[in-house]
Amino acid sequence: MAGLAEIVRRFAAHEGVSGAVVVSPDGLPIDHAGTVPDPDALAALTVTLLRPSVRLGEHAGAGQLFRSVLEFEAGYAMLTAVRGGHWLLVLARPDADVGALLFDLRRDGPALASLF
Repeated sequence: MAGLAEIVRRFAAHEGVSGAVVVSPDGLPIDHAGTVPDPDALAALTVTLLRPSVRLGEHAGAGQLFRSVLEFEAGYAMLTAVRGGHWLLVLARPDADVGALLFDLRRDGPALASLF
């Protein structure tokens, strides 16, 4: 079975991806790979963003939040729930194949979850 570092590095190596960070429920970076400008700040901001997003889903009757994609002028931030409040943040350039990345995030989710 692949370890956490190997899975994170695999996502960071995807064409169009600049970096990936595993974020703890407390907003701390557990592991990261690729070009991640400030893993500590990104992890803290990820948790700050997710709290109201989770509440939005609950109030809308949509259930638990599993994945989120934010599109920015210069790229994407994709978040996927791992397990126990841990999240994987994948940062991608505008030319990234977002569909393929989302497919891989869904496919590899169980492997990530088994590491927590």
